[in-house]
Amino acid sequence: QVQLVESGGGLVQAGGSLRLSCAASGSIFSINTMDWYRQAPGKQRELVASITSGGTTNYADSVKGRFTISRDNAKNTVYLQMNSLKPEDTAVYYCNVDGIGYSSTVLYSPFNSWGQGTQVTVSS
Repeated sequence: QVQLVESGGGLVQAGGSLRLSCAASGSIFSINTMDWYRQAPGKQRELVASITSGGTTNYADSVKGRFTISRDNAKNTVYLQMNSLKPEDTAVYYCNVDGIGYSSTVLYSPFNSWGQGTQVTVSS
């Protein structure tokens, strides 16, 4: 079992900044890609940013130059630094992590887990 706990959302004025965190815990052998998604009301969930175990990053065009994804492998934590926020960034933000878990019965097996979501609201 792998659990993800997100934090850092909130209400901010346009042009402001927020930093989201997502910590993974449980029976983790290794973590591959860590992602941030978001879902605005009435819209589909979309990929915002991703980072591989080697540190390669990828961003949605809408956030390039404003958002920065990073990870601390020692803490199994991924971050999303969001600057120059716009009202259209308002959404529930979810982290997603995939990797290899372990147990006494199955030994090693892949996992893909989602965080509970954190609300980000940007006022104009």
